[in-house]
Amino acid sequence: MVAAMLVVGVLAGGGAYVAFGGTSRLLGSGSGTTAPEVRGTGSDSDPATGLGGGQAAAPVCPFTAEQVTELVGQPMVDQGSCLFGDGKGVATLTVGTSSATATEVTYDYSREQATKTYTKVHDIGQGHKGYLAYKELGAEAVVIGPKGGFTISMSSFERFDGASYEPVLEKVVDALAL
Repeated sequence: MVAAMLVVGVLAGGGAYVAFGGTSRLLGSGSGTTAPEVRGTGSDSDPATGLGGGQAAAPVCPFTAEQVTELVGQPMVDQGSCLFGDGKGVATLTVGTSSATATEVTYDYSREQATKTYTKVHDIGQGHKGYLAYKELGAEAVVIGPKGGFTISMSSFERFDGASYEPVLEKVVDALAL
């Protein structure tokens, strides 16, 4: 399966940008305005503009295993790529990070899919765009803020069921300090 995403936007000052498949280009002059969400990070990026090949800028993993352990109230182990497990191969907490722009593009679709997958879905509020969703064996939160877009997934925690995921996910979202 091949997946690609196209992001087109207009910048303050009149310029525009396009990001496709991990590359981005500034279109028009826009009076020197740049879009931080589409800055390239690859070795072929233009050092003056940050534009070029590479991936759109995304936040790094915002948590350590110690922080996740404190947030969920049970020991968790860093398994790499912002995936934390209970060390038994059962419970997991994953934090997906991306630019705010990329998360905004997929937000409506993600929220719609959540209504089909989870028992309860509601807006996060707290001054951020996002939702929290849960079902018997798992939960998900998607939040967009100035620091980027985050998708938090929790599954198979033995001591949580349905609504008991909600306060834990709220703590995780608060800890992002958006």
